[in-house]
Amino acid sequence: MKRSAGLVFILLLASTVTIFGQSVGVKGEKITYTRPEPLSEYKSTFTVNYPRITASSREIASRIESLLSYEKAFDFTIEEEKTELQWLEEADFEVNYNANGILSIELRIEGSAAYPDQVVKRINIDANRGVRLFPKDVFRNLPTLAARIKRMQTAEIAAAKRAMRKDPDAQDLDPNEMFARANFRTAELNAFQITDRGVVFYYNYGFPHVVKALQPDGVYTLSWREIRPFIKPGSLLAKAAR
Repeated sequence: MKRSAGLVFILLLASTVTIFGQSVGVKGEKITYTRPEPLSEYKSTFTVNYPRITASSREIASRIESLLSYEKAFDFTIEEEKTELQWLEEADFEVNYNANGILSIELRIEGSAAYPDQVVKRINIDANRGVRLFPKDVFRNLPTLAARIKRMQTAEIAAAKRAMRKDPDAQDLDPNEMFARANFRTAELNAFQITDRGVVFYYNYGFPHVVKALQPDGVYTLSWREIRPFIKPGSLLAKAAR
């Protein structure tokens, strides 16, 4: 990606992840861009913290960096943000797991239009080959796994409905209508992250901004003991779960 004259500074973050066995080095390269014609004084700059990778070869490192592209993950370009869109304020990442040949990273962008907002993408990577890991690559019995999480979601929704009925600020809302489309299915397994303690799955209920505070977290954690029956034998995740 070309760096324009609007670049204010580059700061290399020295937070390289320690390499144990089959993992990669990760550090941040923070770049602040200047908008030539900002729509307001608050839109004059935006900052992107790029994940820079050290791997077994430069080719694999490049593949991983490509998979972690904010522009690809969130479908925008830096030039559009500098001139037309002017939504982005900050793009950043967090490493959740980096061992046993797996790199699990959360990409996050924050910005504002009518309201401030945040969008998150969770990406899991085979660090040995520089390719993305999908549920079918590391889990088995996907419908059963989805049903397991669906039961967790059902309990979460029931608790959220009870809270809404007691909330004086939510009296105009129909709790049943708010959750009418909520349904954790096999396709939702794509939003997962690996941690030292197990695997976390996510669901976005998509509440409107004005009632966002009432939206449940949609975060479902399965410990290694709980997820082990669903781990695909011989997969990278099988090594991590030992």
